[in-house]
Amino acid sequence: MNTTLPRLDTAPDLVEQVYRRLLDAISDGSMPPGMRLTQEDVAEQLAVSRQPVLQALRQLKSDGLVQDAPGQHGHKGRGVLVAPLDGVLIAHMYQVRGALDTLAAQLAAQARATIDPALISQGRTAAAGTDVAAMMNADLAFHRAIYQASGNPLIEASALLHWAHIRRAMGESLRQGTLRATVWDEHAAIAQAIADGDVARVGQLVTRHCQQASANLTHMLARGVLTPTAHPINSVVP
Repeated sequence: MNTTLPRLDTAPDLVEQVYRRLLDAISDGSMPPGMRLTQEDVAEQLAVSRQPVLQALRQLKSDGLVQDAPGQHGHKGRGVLVAPLDGVLIAHMYQVRGALDTLAAQLAAQARATIDPALISQGRTAAAGTDVAAMMNADLAFHRAIYQASGNPLIEASALLHWAHIRRAMGESLRQGTLRATVWDEHAAIAQAIADGDVARVGQLVTRHCQQASANLTHMLARGVLTPTAHPINSVVP
C-alpha cells in the first residue's frame, strides 16, 4: 500500500474513526480503485490494533466500497481491494437521491424555510480551493440543511444510507474539476426557491441538479475519464 495514514487517537468510537478515515481516503481518491488494503498495513499506519480495522473493513465491504482481493482464501495479508466505480450503481443511487432531495426541497419550500447563506458562502470558498474533502463536506452540509428543513426526519436518514457512494462519485468528479463551476450557483438557486415557497420551481431545480450530476458522472465513467491516481492521504480531513 503506497500511501501513509495519519495516526488516530484512541477513543471509544475507534471503529467509526477508522471507517471514516478510510471512507474519506476512498472518496477523495487517495485510495483509488484497485488499491490493496490489509489489516496489518492500515493498523500500523493508524497506530491502532487490528480489531477496529477489521470491523471497519467489514463495514466498507458491506457498503460495497471494498471487495475481497484475489488469492488463496485465508492467505495472510491478502486483504481487500478498493472497489471499482460502478456507473450503473451510481445512476441508481442518483435516482434515489433525486427523489429524496426533491421531496425534501418541496417540503422545505412549503414551509418557506431559510437555508443558512453561510453554507453557500462556505461552499463557494471550498470550490475555489483544492481540498476535495472540504468540497464534499460543504455539499453534504448544504443538502443536510434541506433534509432537516423538510421537517421529515426519515428523508435525511434514508438519504444518508446512500451517501458513501454518492460522496465517492462526487469526489471523483470534483477532482476532475467538472462540477465546481456551477454547482454552487445551482445550490443558491435552490435555496432561493425554497425561501420563496416556490414548490414547483424548486422541484424542477433539484431534479435537474441530480440528473445532470448523474449524467456527468456516468458519461465520464463510460469514456474512461475517471482514472484516479494515488495521492498522499495526509490531507484527508478526519
